[in-house]
Amino acid sequence: MEYLIFVTIAIVIFSLVFDFINGFHDTANAVATAVSTRALSPRHAIFLAAIMNFIGALTFTGVASTITKEIVNPFHLDNGLVVVLAAILAAIIWNLVTWYYGIPSSSSHALIGAIAGAAIASAGSISVLHLQGFTKIVLVLILSPLIAFAVGFTMYSIVKIIFKNANLARTNRNFRIFQIFTAALQSFSHGTNDAQKSMGIITMALIVAGMQTSVEPALWVKVSCAAAMGLGTAVGGWKIIKTVGGNIMKIRPANGAAADLSSALTIFVASSLHFPLSTTHVVSSSILGVGSANRIKGVHWNTAKRMIVTWFITLPISALLAALIYIILNLFF
Repeated sequence: MEYLIFVTIAIVIFSLVFDFINGFHDTANAVATAVSTRALSPRHAIFLAAIMNFIGALTFTGVASTITKEIVNPFHLDNGLVVVLAAILAAIIWNLVTWYYGIPSSSSHALIGAIAGAAIASAGSISVLHLQGFTKIVLVLILSPLIAFAVGFTMYSIVKIIFKNANLARTNRNFRIFQIFTAALQSFSHGTNDAQKSMGIITMALIVAGMQTSVEPALWVKVSCAAAMGLGTAVGGWKIIKTVGGNIMKIRPANGAAADLSSALTIFVASSLHFPLSTTHVVSSSILGVGSANRIKGVHWNTAKRMIVTWFITLPISALLAALIYIILNLFF
C-alpha cells in the first residue's frame, strides 16, 4: 500500500510539473504573434494567456478521457504505475531539452509516444496498445498541421480580398486591437486541449492504483492541472516566442490575427471531438499557411524544416526514452 501511495503521489507531482512546463513551453505559441506585432506587450500578453489558459483548462475534459483510455487500457496494465511514471518523466525530459534549444516541439507527441513506449516495454509486445485508438490519435496529430495550414492560407486569402483597398495604417491599427481578442481566444483554446493531457495521466494513475473507477477527471485534478498550466504560462517561454513569432516570417497585425483565428478554430474543433493535438504544430502551421498566402518567398522555410524534423522525431524518441526509463525504474519498483 505504501508503494502505491508513494508512486501515485510522484506521478501527480510530475504530471503537474509537466503541465507547468507545458505552460511556459507552449504558451508562447498563443501570444507570439500578438507580441511580434506589438499588439500586446510581453507582460500583458503572458498575463492574458495565463488567465485564459486556466479558464480553458476547466472547460473541457474530453481530451483527458481520451488520454486515459484510448492509448492503453488502464484497467489491465502490467506494472501500470511504473509505466505512467516512466511516461511522464520521459515527456518532461524531452520538453526541457527542446525548450532549452528554443525548438517548438510537441508536448502531445512527447506524452503520447512516451505512454506507448513505456507500455510496450512493460508488456513486451505492441499488442498492449489500443491500436485503433492509438492510430486515430496519431492520425489527428499528423493531419491537424495540414488542416491548420489550409485554414490559415484560406483565412488570410479572404482577409487580403476584403481589405485590398483599405488604408494600411488604419487597417494595421484596427487589427492590432483585434489581436487582443484573438490572443485571448488562442490562449483559451490552448487550455481546452493541452491541460487535459496531464489530467488524463493523473486519472490513469488513480485507476491503476485502484483509487478511481471512472475515466472522468476528479474536480481536484481539473483545478490543480489548470492552476499548474496557468502558473507555467505566467512564467512564459521567450525562446519559443522568438522562433514562432519572428523566425517563421515577418508578422504584421493582419497576418497575426488570421493565424490566431485559424489555429484557435482548429484546436476548438479537436477539443470538441475529444482529440489531443499539438498546439505547437497547429500554431506554427497556421502561420506558415498565412505566410504562404501573403508571399511564399517571405516565409523562412529553413526554420519550418527544422521544426518539422523535430515534430517527426519527437514521438519515436520519447517512446524509446520512456521505455529506457521504465526498464531502469522496474529495477527498483
